[in-house]
Amino acid sequence: MAKEYARQFYSSKAWQDCRNEYMKCAGYLCEDCMKRGVYRPGIEVHHVEELKPWNIHRPEVTLNFDNLVLLCRECHKARHKGHVDRRYVIGSDGEIIVTDPPGQL
Repeated sequence: MAKEYARQFYSSKAWQDCRNEYMKCAGYLCEDCMKRGVYRPGIEVHHVEELKPWNIHRPEVTLNFDNLVLLCRECHKARHKGHVDRRYVIGSDGEIIVTDPPGQL
């Protein structure tokens, strides 16, 4: 599910048009599966450089075909496996520690 700061972008006409055109250009097939010789429908257009609050308004990141890859659900999950939002961690004493600099969230 999209993070709060990205919801407006993902519902925008610009993203919907870009997403649809990218899927068409990719032949509607999962690009990671195709590298392994497997042909599976792609359903998720994934941003290689993850969208963050500080780049969500930069079309060279959000709408650039060079930053997109079409994936099936399994490959999309694999790309995110082990991904941890490291903005906060729990210290050994149970305290919440902010790990990103203020203003970057």
